[in-house]
Amino acid sequence: MKDLRNNSCDDARVAVAKTPAARYPSDDSSSTAVSDADDIALALLRLARELGWGDEASGAFGHVIPKGARVLIKPNFVMHVNQGAGGIEPLVTHQSLVRAAVEAALQTGAAEVSVGDAPVQGCDFPALLRATGLDVWSADLMRRDKRFRGIRDFRRTIAVFTDGVRAASENMRDESEFTLFDLGRESLLEPITDESGAFRVTCYDPRLMRRTHAPGRHQYLIARAVLDADVVINLPKLKTHKKAGITCALKNLIGINGNKEFLPHHRLGGAQSGGDCYPGASPLKRSLEYVLDRENSTARPALGKVWHGLGVQLERAARIAGDGLGVEGSWSGNDTVWRTALDLNRVLLYGRPDATFSDHPARLVVHVADAVVAGQGDGPLAPEALPMGLLVGAWNAAALDWAGAHLLGYDPARVSIAREAFGQFRWPLATFAHEAVQLCGDLGEGAADEMFGRASAPLFQVNHPEGWRDAAAVVAENNGARSRSK
Repeated sequence: MKDLRNNSCDDARVAVAKTPAARYPSDDSSSTAVSDADDIALALLRLARELGWGDEASGAFGHVIPKGARVLIKPNFVMHVNQGAGGIEPLVTHQSLVRAAVEAALQTGAAEVSVGDAPVQGCDFPALLRATGLDVWSADLMRRDKRFRGIRDFRRTIAVFTDGVRAASENMRDESEFTLFDLGRESLLEPITDESGAFRVTCYDPRLMRRTHAPGRHQYLIARAVLDADVVINLPKLKTHKKAGITCALKNLIGINGNKEFLPHHRLGGAQSGGDCYPGASPLKRSLEYVLDRENSTARPALGKVWHGLGVQLERAARIAGDGLGVEGSWSGNDTVWRTALDLNRVLLYGRPDATFSDHPARLVVHVADAVVAGQGDGPLAPEALPMGLLVGAWNAAALDWAGAHLLGYDPARVSIAREAFGQFRWPLATFAHEAVQLCGDLGEGAADEMFGRASAPLFQVNHPEGWRDAAAVVAENNGARSRSK
């Protein structure tokens, strides 16, 4: 079989397949929803034909998975329950797509196929598998086909929050199951790194992050199951994201890392003082950040509860003062999280199991976004349903996210993670500019920017996160209409 690994950087096509309805399989035979999982599999097969991944005879991945290959399927299993009222459908990659991808991979000559992700610390992984039915399905499939190795939780740390206070269980997986990478000065975080230790990730001790990210040192802890794979099938859920604007193929790679202290998401302080947690400056918010650091740094539960109570009062005061953004980098000025996500994509494409980097892609990666029911509003943890009725596939993650940003009603040039993925840096993610991204399939064929730009109105009316409404404004203006984002 021809070596197709370079296609993950070189191919600018994005294929779109419509499903019979913008809902998932239902047990109700009278429902107008997608009748059964076969409809998802058929949509996946149509994407595969458009992109040259496979056909009816070999299955959706028959042309990209060589005989004897190890395959890792990476869904978005962010949380077991929606933190808003939107339910599970806009929250995680739907089980019907996970099942279709696994079964298509097993239709090839693959030696082994597994599913894996590292959701947020508070995710109850067994509850998630129960809620989706993947627990019973996975156990049954492992009995029937020994090549299927099941569904793995890549987290080394899990946490339970009681009255807002975090109680963590560390080292849930042995370090031998991971490889430590250091991008050093080649990291995209390096230009914004100094000695102050300003990087933060929600609900985590900032002292730990100082060990992994400092001038000249930028480390990531990657699951060996990912690095040992010859083929990775990335199955993101298309959602708005309050820190990154969009979560799709690129942001989904956060879940190949084992510990949160390796994942900078924002920088301490407001933009006026050199941080990117919020616009401008705010003494009230700076006080809240101080309290949160104390809460996240203490090992004493009683003291943690005191700090948490004080933080709740400061958050309430900020809301009363009219703040809706908080102190977690939930706005379009976040200049950190996209860098972390793109670093991880570079590791996935070029990283070897021995923690060195190849000059050429080390494995084949393809992407299929679940946009049957996409997520809008305060994603990724509290999304509302956005029925689209689409699967969107691509060889290249940057191309897929550029098209995904269009679908979510953004101007992609104003969404950092989508724009910067086409940057010229060592170990690039795309060898082409965003203008080269081409749509094919059920939405028509042509340059993505032109096709979305010609539309008289957005394909979908999207509720964007409060801090990202400015990124949709140009789209609305170009269409001669006001954005309907709430």
